[in-house]
Amino acid sequence: MTSLVTLEEAAVGYGHEPLLRGLSLSVPPDDFLAIVGPNGGGKTTLLRTLLGVLPVMGGRRLQPAQLRIGYVPQREHVDAYWPLTVTEVAIMGRYRLVSPGRRPGPRDREAVAAALARVGIADLGPRAFRTLSGGQRQRTLVARALAAEPELLALDEPTSGMDPAAELDTMDVLRALHREGQLAVLMVSHRLEAVANYASRLAFIDKEKHLFRVGSLEAMLSPGALGELYGRPVTVREENGRRFVYPEPGATA
Repeated sequence: MTSLVTLEEAAVGYGHEPLLRGLSLSVPPDDFLAIVGPNGGGKTTLLRTLLGVLPVMGGRRLQPAQLRIGYVPQREHVDAYWPLTVTEVAIMGRYRLVSPGRRPGPRDREAVAAALARVGIADLGPRAFRTLSGGQRQRTLVARALAAEPELLALDEPTSGMDPAAELDTMDVLRALHREGQLAVLMVSHRLEAVANYASRLAFIDKEKHLFRVGSLEAMLSPGALGELYGRPVTVREENGRRFVYPEPGATA
């Protein structure tokens, strides 16, 4: 299977000094990959490098073909006081598909209506974005990304600051979108429990520990991989069909 994007022995970072070197990672078309690590550990840098926003500082980034990307930024980076409706926010995702000098037309509005329906907020189109709950705003931003008809949906901390119910709701939406097919999901999270029941693969990254490791969900939830990430023994337990991560009290790695 041809990957949408691949890093080969890549060095990633800003300025002149890489945060990490020797990173190899491929994102196939059916992937649901979550990049997990502490705040400031290099997660967003890796995401932006995969998306081509940041150039590699060594090694190679390979993208076999033109790649349609839908990007969902962190919610706190989006002005919640835009004087715009939900539909007006979501139609921003169509702008790169609209010819210069042309306004969005019926097909664009149909695509936006379909995107809002896919994330379960078809009835909120006329509502002001600023009046929405945190979970509804996030769904609107996901719909904006879907309106671009992406092959790859990239999300940066999509559940940050949410209460547990809204976090589960958002992750359920992402899982449903992925299961529809024809869409790879690539997301960043500092909360392993937010993705442990949804992603098919995990990548652990922490520049302070010089850690980068990627593998299947089962491999990455092993005691060895989790011990590398947390620096102490960690137990994964399944309760009511969901995985929970428990660092062992009083233990050191």
